[in-house]
Amino acid sequence: MSTETESGLLHAFLLDGKGGAKSLDWAGIAAWTAADGVLWLNLDYGLPDAAAWLEQSSGIDPVYREALVDSDPRPRAVLHGEDLMMIVRGINQNQGSEPEDMISLRVWAEPQRVITMRHRVSRSLKQLASDVGKNKGPRGAADVFVQLIDRVVDHVVVRVVALGDDIAASEDQILSEKHGGDLRSQLADHRRRAIALRRFLAPQRDALAKLSTIALPWLSKSEREQIAESADRMTRSVEELDAIRDRAAVTQEEIASRMGELTNQRIYVLSIITAVFLPLGFVCSLLGVNIGGVPLRDAEWAFWGLLGLFTVGVAIQLWIFRRRGWIKRD
Repeated sequence: MSTETESGLLHAFLLDGKGGAKSLDWAGIAAWTAADGVLWLNLDYGLPDAAAWLEQSSGIDPVYREALVDSDPRPRAVLHGEDLMMIVRGINQNQGSEPEDMISLRVWAEPQRVITMRHRVSRSLKQLASDVGKNKGPRGAADVFVQLIDRVVDHVVVRVVALGDDIAASEDQILSEKHGGDLRSQLADHRRRAIALRRFLAPQRDALAKLSTIALPWLSKSEREQIAESADRMTRSVEELDAIRDRAAVTQEEIASRMGELTNQRIYVLSIITAVFLPLGFVCSLLGVNIGGVPLRDAEWAFWGLLGLFTVGVAIQLWIFRRRGWIKRD
């Protein structure tokens, strides 16, 4: 079988119905018939051999084939007879990538064949393929489909919970007044991430809700119930993202309010100081003019008398400020 780096065929499994599978190569895929059992193919649609197989040998309707290899498709579920096209977005857990740069997973499901496609590495698909190698994988076409959706939603829930925890930590910093100057930028980043996630998860919620109501002969009642549970978890995640976005906005407003209050307090103190020293400065400027006729210029006690007068004047000002409530008593 071709390796991931050499071929667009990441793996092809002929499921044995017990959690295990037999690996196939391109020749085995060409020789496969529905009577052989359920076939699960995982492709990198961006590589030439996978693209050529999809176009020439997959048998998928051209309209749906083009939708499956679209460069930036929106999550959706579309029924085509007994076949199903599903496009979902998964959390990007690749090293050096942002989780919000979501990976597009494309699924074409038939009663006896499931084709999954991606371009960037998907941990959900890797885990599912790893389970097959341990004889703990899906047992049929519907099981591949249901387990993939469940794993995608699991990773979404974990990411949304982590984002909520980040917002809660920021809120705690506000309450404890131990926040630094970078808290506003952190909140803005959390809010941006929530908005980026919601962009794809909102239509994904709708797609899963629609999928849970689709009646397909190869989807059992229990499998539809599992899809409905995944749809419900996705709905709660989108609602949590809305709450995270709103909490971040409220916390940013609280920071702005506190900073404004602190600025006003500092301006108030400066205003009080200015009000106290402005008359003193005026008197000193008046007595310091370099012209004749300044009274008590040669009196030895004049400096101390002026100082005493200033002291009394400041005391009277402070008393007036307190009476008017401009200076707090505590």
